[in-house]
Amino acid sequence: MKYSYLTDPGKIRERNEDCVTIVENAAKEVLMVVADGMGGHKDGEIASNIAINHISQRFQEISSVGNKEDAINWMQSIISEANALIFKYVGEHPESMGMGTTLVMAILTDTFLLFGNIGDSSGYVIKNNKLHKITVDHTLVNLLVKSGDLTAEEAKDHPRKNVLMKALGANTNVEADIFNVELNVQGIMLCSDGLTNMLTEEQISRVLNGEGTLDDKLKKLVFKANNRGGNDNISVALLYKEESK
Repeated sequence: MKYSYLTDPGKIRERNEDCVTIVENAAKEVLMVVADGMGGHKDGEIASNIAINHISQRFQEISSVGNKEDAINWMQSIISEANALIFKYVGEHPESMGMGTTLVMAILTDTFLLFGNIGDSSGYVIKNNKLHKITVDHTLVNLLVKSGDLTAEEAKDHPRKNVLMKALGANTNVEADIFNVELNVQGIMLCSDGLTNMLTEEQISRVLNGEGTLDDKLKKLVFKANNRGGNDNISVALLYKEESK
């Protein structure tokens, strides 16, 4: 397989509060993670870095995540640990009160593929050269769409579209949504909403299906998101299986 990732501050924000990584452990299992920090001028990037650094370090320390059930338990446990670390930091640095982060992650092994998320950073699989969203955004607007109070079209430009119902650092107890995904996919894409708020899935797919290396495609996605306004930090993690692009 081949993988790469890229993060960019965008054209409007002074700081990049996103954090992204892809790592392997001793069993050659792969962990992909994207976190989008919140807090504006107040340490959003610290929250996202705490989450990413803790989760990726722990993943590299273990020889294997085990079977699928073990991996699901590990994901819930490690996300809870990251949440506790963010609360601990805020307790030691009261000026950081209000900081937090979204999180989307994927674990790929020889026998299973799992996604987990909290917030509105997104996880996709690539199949038949098309993007298929796996994760569900934990936003107020998405809740209103599900209840029938808003249409999907109305939600796109709703003034409260970025109000989160879940995030690391928001509550002492947090539980991620975990998704068990079939292994028969071409690839995986994780991203922050700085990409998906600027580009449609069709526009992203055109880049992914175009010419160029993995890094070329990442740069092109960031360029296009910035060209359409770049009003948020942009992070993308991409993985393709060997037989794919």
